Amino acid sequence: MNTLDEQFAIQYWADTIARWRIKMTSKSNQLANAIRFLSIDSVQKANSGHPGMPMGMADVAEVLWRNFLKHNPANPSWFNRDRFVLSNGHGSMLLYSLLHLTGYELTIEDLKQFRQLNSKTPGHPEYGHTPGVETTTGPLGQGLANAIGIALAEKILAAQFNRPGHDIIDHYTYVFVGDGCLMEGISHEACSLAGTLGLGKLIVFYDNNGISIDGNVSGWFTDITRERFESYGWHIVDHVNGHDSEAVNKAIIEARFVIDRPSIICCRTSIAYGSPNLCNTCKAHGSPLGDAEIAATRKNLKWEHKPFEIPEEIYSEWDAVPRGKMLEEHWEKSFAIYQKNFPELASELKRRINKELPTNWDIITSNFINHLQDNSESIATRKASQNCLNTYCPALGEILGGSADLTESNLTDWTDAKKITSKNLSGNYLHYGVREFGMFAIMNGLALHGGFIPFGGTFLIFSDYGRNAIRLSALMKQQVIYVLTHDSIGLGEDGPTHQPIEQLASLRIIPGITLWRPCDQTETAIAWQFALEHQNGPTCLALTRQKTKPQQRSLETLKNIRRGGYILIDCAGTPEAIIIATGSEVEIAVYAAQKLNSQNKKIRVVSMPSTELFEQQDSSYKESVLPSNVWVRLAIEAGNTNFWYKYVGLKGKVIGIDKFGKSAPAEQLYAEFGITVEHAIQAINSLLNR
Repeated sequence: MNTLDEQFAIQYWADTIARWRIKMTSKSNQLANAIRFLSIDSVQKANSGHPGMPMGMADVAEVLWRNFLKHNPANPSWFNRDRFVLSNGHGSMLLYSLLHLTGYELTIEDLKQFRQLNSKTPGHPEYGHTPGVETTTGPLGQGLANAIGIALAEKILAAQFNRPGHDIIDHYTYVFVGDGCLMEGISHEACSLAGTLGLGKLIVFYDNNGISIDGNVSGWFTDITRERFESYGWHIVDHVNGHDSEAVNKAIIEARFVIDRPSIICCRTSIAYGSPNLCNTCKAHGSPLGDAEIAATRKNLKWEHKPFEIPEEIYSEWDAVPRGKMLEEHWEKSFAIYQKNFPELASELKRRINKELPTNWDIITSNFINHLQDNSESIATRKASQNCLNTYCPALGEILGGSADLTESNLTDWTDAKKITSKNLSGNYLHYGVREFGMFAIMNGLALHGGFIPFGGTFLIFSDYGRNAIRLSALMKQQVIYVLTHDSIGLGEDGPTHQPIEQLASLRIIPGITLWRPCDQTETAIAWQFALEHQNGPTCLALTRQKTKPQQRSLETLKNIRRGGYILIDCAGTPEAIIIATGSEVEIAVYAAQKLNSQNKKIRVVSMPSTELFEQQDSSYKESVLPSNVWVRLAIEAGNTNFWYKYVGLKGKVIGIDKFGKSAPAEQLYAEFGITVEHAIQAINSLLNR
């Protein structure tokens, strides 16, 4: 710690202790009650919402946010802020109340518009919609897994950039979770890994109120939380009275002193604390209290103020802007010293925080892609993907790869990949174990934190395990890359349990997803280039196990790959028929077209590696590729056929699979299901002969 840090630490903790003593002797209950009644009144006005959790966790939140949380409401994106995640996002009014009271751009009028159309206070917290919201939560357990990704990002960045006396990356991740979060299976996946990696700056508050929607959880949730988290390797602070501010304060101090393990603080609370008739009942979980009960609660908690009325002295106690400004200014001074001593590290860190690609990025990608055009080797696109990693990763320190225990199958490692362990967190490759859902949600957290472009691999079929996290990637517009190999029946002998049928179509219809199914090395390289440049949403790469033949392209054709769909093989004049294909089936389409063209037919082949990007093109380009006056169209993809009728029309045909696969070598399966050159030729001829 340098002299500047020592002086600041003395001042900071003296200020914290002073405020704690003042609070303990005066307004602690009223400060927490401000959260309670803003939540009660907002839910009542909306006539919907969840008042019970904010009422129960208000005391814990008041201690955390006023005594420990390092943040600046005037700059919610300050990079070295502590992160607070409300995993049980249905209690969103707790978070909105805290943001409003501490000085974020969230007014009392915004609270009055809770759950209303286009308001800044939607039913569940939404990242990018409300200032101060760190991640979108609501699907229980995912906020917890996101927070683990955030804490992991902090620890890896600190290992990569901090130097003795210069802890430039140094912040905590705090999470509120409920019974529901801990019941969800994702909590096991993510918390197990968090313990293994020793994420000491992760502190979870368990709102142990014993109530869920169906009533008292003792009938369906009897886990021994202490023993469960001890087995994960966590530090446990148990039996904390969540309504005793001093007890909560001591628990947080204890957790912060444990630096080699994540901590969970088990807070015993009462749902709808303060409500005379609804406290500790499931009726307070997801319904307004009602006017009569609100009046009784006001009387019981000695809150004499009207709805949405907060006294100025309480606002003054809550105001975190001056302290936040001081905290950020201190960090900026520390960073200036760091930058002077380590200019290259500081420059690289700023580049990654600002999401700027290296200045030579275009040269690296164009040279690599041009080189591939001269390569005639047939390889699987999963192998082509690994070749991309070996080229792109050395230039991008922000890439953080991994796999759900399928590294050797996904080919998600690269020559210079460095394994991340609890003993060495300066690496760039993480073995997630068999935890697909946990991996996807942790990657969301890594992206949300900043400084990383995360990618993770599994089989395409297992994307179903983490579908909800993929959906949240899209909802939050996060740059997360999903490497989904073994993308069809082409994986062969593992059989129908591992052979995806509906997955390609179902991923494509998620708003904001960009899915690529490349046909060869060149398309794979451009798909990866896109994924690494695309900062406004997730990218899915569907890759083959079996080898594919490289296709030859002109320079103009090469440029058009980025449009998502393009003419790969063409004929003279207006085509009589168009074959559209993706991935490994492009090779089938090309062979069929070549044979038909040799028979004086006029056939065009359109490779469409990304339907999402094709749909973003202007109408003139789409018409040039798929002219509306050519109705004879055939689509070929080894998956569900329904999706493709939007391109072939009701008069066209689709060769695909609408039933489960079988266990056999890939070549036999393609013949069994009619995904062959011969079948494609028959289909085109039958359409032309109508």
